[in-house]
Amino acid sequence: MQTSQVQLKVSLSEQLSDLLKGRAQQLGVPVTQLVKYIIIKEVEKGVYPIFTASDQLEKISEKALKEIDQSKVVDDIDGFFQSL
Repeated sequence: MQTSQVQLKVSLSEQLSDLLKGRAQQLGVPVTQLVKYIIIKEVEKGVYPIFTASDQLEKISEKALKEIDQSKVVDDIDGFFQSL
């Protein structure tokens, strides 16, 4: 199984780049490998902000889901709003 790859370009200050290169050299690994390791370790922490919807938004969402069968497909959004 082959996984797709994504290239990511990151701009760093010279100072940060030098620090990163120095650390990679100390560890005897390529800079790219060190960056991947740092990203993986950060993601593994799994600490992400969780936002709770307000009661009002919860009610609006529940109502919208109950009424979804009454929804309309609109091909011309400008025309739709002009006809209101």
